[in-house]
Amino acid sequence: MKQFGLNRNVPVVAGQTALLVIDVQNYNMENGGEYAGMDAGAIEQKYGYFFREMRSRAIPNIQKLQAASRKVGIEVMFAVIASHTEDGRDLSLDYKISNMFCYKNSYDGQVLAEVAPVGDEIVLPKTSSSVFISTNIHYLLGNLGVKQLIIVGALTDQCVDSAVRDACDLGYLVTVPTDACATQSRVRHEMSLANNSGYCRQITTQALLAEIAAIG
Repeated sequence: MKQFGLNRNVPVVAGQTALLVIDVQNYNMENGGEYAGMDAGAIEQKYGYFFREMRSRAIPNIQKLQAASRKVGIEVMFAVIASHTEDGRDLSLDYKISNMFCYKNSYDGQVLAEVAPVGDEIVLPKTSSSVFISTNIHYLLGNLGVKQLIIVGALTDQCVDSAVRDACDLGYLVTVPTDACATQSRVRHEMSLANNSGYCRQITTQALLAEIAAIG
């Protein structure tokens, strides 16, 4: 069997790396439209773990990675669940079946204020689980000279996982800070990371911040 001598454990390079923040938006946080009409007790029982993980761990770590990335010239980008049409007719069949709907110009379609874009940072409305399926992100990354991606956000086992796998198949080196993404249970989070560990480099936010700081 031929050995190519390649591996995934490659440090990020500022000029060829982007930090991609996935679905950290009003729609899927505490007061978002995803939970409209649900009883508060039911929301806490089903989603309380997710909200606590986002607020206490994932969002603070994303903020740190954003600040570090901006300092050294790593491109910061966003993907949000959002339709281009007000009635959602452009959504994927899966999103329609799942009732995953918000309009790109609505409150729900906006990036969460705590991790909001700065200046002209790119925000891509997506109508499918993978940002690579329903946006022109691959084309944009090529124009930006990006070859490496840091992927963070929600949910670990859904849209984050989909982006990781598609990015790897398209030829990007992917790093996932394991404590800068979250999903609806610890078991789901850990199982997802175990399943996609063969596609990406997984490290802690602290380790990645030290790596980025060394660039500067």
